[in-house]
Amino acid sequence: METLSSTQNEKLLIVDDQELNRAILVNLFESDYDTLEAEDGEEALELIRQHKTSLCAVLLDVVMPRMGGLDTLRWMQRRGLTEQIPVFLITAETGSDTLRQAYELGVMDVIQKPVVPYIVRRRVDSVVELFRARRRLGAEVERQRDQLLHQAQAMARIGMGMVEALATAIEFRSDESGEHVRRIHDIACYMLRNTPLGEGFSEEEINLIGVGAITHDVGKISIPDAILNKRGRLTPEEYDTMKTHTVKGAELLSRIPQMKEHSAYRYAYDIALHHHERWDGRGYPDGLKGDEIPLWTQIVALADVYDALVSPRCYKKELPPDQALKMILDGQCGAFNPRLLEQFQQAAPVLQRLYAPSR
Repeated sequence: METLSSTQNEKLLIVDDQELNRAILVNLFESDYDTLEAEDGEEALELIRQHKTSLCAVLLDVVMPRMGGLDTLRWMQRRGLTEQIPVFLITAETGSDTLRQAYELGVMDVIQKPVVPYIVRRRVDSVVELFRARRRLGAEVERQRDQLLHQAQAMARIGMGMVEALATAIEFRSDESGEHVRRIHDIACYMLRNTPLGEGFSEEEINLIGVGAITHDVGKISIPDAILNKRGRLTPEEYDTMKTHTVKGAELLSRIPQMKEHSAYRYAYDIALHHHERWDGRGYPDGLKGDEIPLWTQIVALADVYDALVSPRCYKKELPPDQALKMILDGQCGAFNPRLLEQFQQAAPVLQRLYAPSR
């Protein structure tokens, strides 16, 4: 049994309409617990409301005026309090129906009157210590869970940081601004958050698609510099080599265990593989057509084309945003979903702001 110093903040509620019965129980427990008294169930409910976070046990009579013990138990059970606070029914009744109801309502123990002091004390202390240990264990489990969650989040940030660094390094290697992948991410997320295209997507899904957008060109790591940074037109053979970056990118992502376990993997894999497919089926590598291309990949593909047009490259100067948009809408840069083009045209004035600092 713990001493007063360790239990003095814990309260034990004694509910009985007989003052003598309460006095006996108070005398039994007051040396180690802060005791509270109630004459009936209604008075007990008020005390439970006030002290439920510090109550360590309730000793409850059955037959009382206004509200009896079983009704008090029902009130506590409906609020989940019998899972948090052990309740002891102290009664002179021996009927099996009363005992059955009491246990069904979550009572921990039934103690017969007249009480035998040392038996009551031992039974109550044992259960209180059990609940106390359970709370300590629950708090420790919660602490460890929070710690593991924090560690997992930290590892996820490190992992995604490495993915972003890889994608950015590839952009630098191909003589593009390292901000390219970030703008593709921002455009895709904006379109999903702020246009009807995003209907049905949760915020979590949009964030995962954003991660996939960052890795869209990761396969360019396999393309030789002579082709990747060629200033003139690619030969048919060179173009065929360049097109392999889609398949190589998907293969690369599939070989990174941490990436395969990430929730963004399905989006990242599809975007890397299919962001050069076309609405008319004339894209690569699989010749997908129309809605065979997932909407998120369509959005990233359009964002990639737009950013390429309005950004400087080793083989060209940047174009004014209005001219780039007109070329896309006129079909000079490939075939896109008409609904996507409509929403992109409406969003263009906002998207142009992403490029303002560099102009």
